[in-house]
Amino acid sequence: MIIKLNIFNIDNFFKTINECRDTINLLHQNMKRETLNKQYGIQDELLKKHRKNKNFLKLSLDIANPKDYMDIVLFTIRDY
Repeated sequence: MIIKLNIFNIDNFFKTINECRDTINLLHQNMKRETLNKQYGIQDELLKKHRKNKNFLKLSLDIANPKDYMDIVLFTIRDY
């Protein structure tokens, strides 16, 4: 399942991602996939972009596990 998200609370977003059961892939504009959960170097780069964008980040994720998908959707709902 692919989902596009607007992230405001990046710390809680990373906490949610890192607690997922299966791999969460970050999708780049060229459709390249990159594992996001527990990849702290990638998360640090996203944190820098988040700060540069005044605490906002737009991401596309590929989520295989339906339970992980629901956890991320629920995070998104609570994040607003």
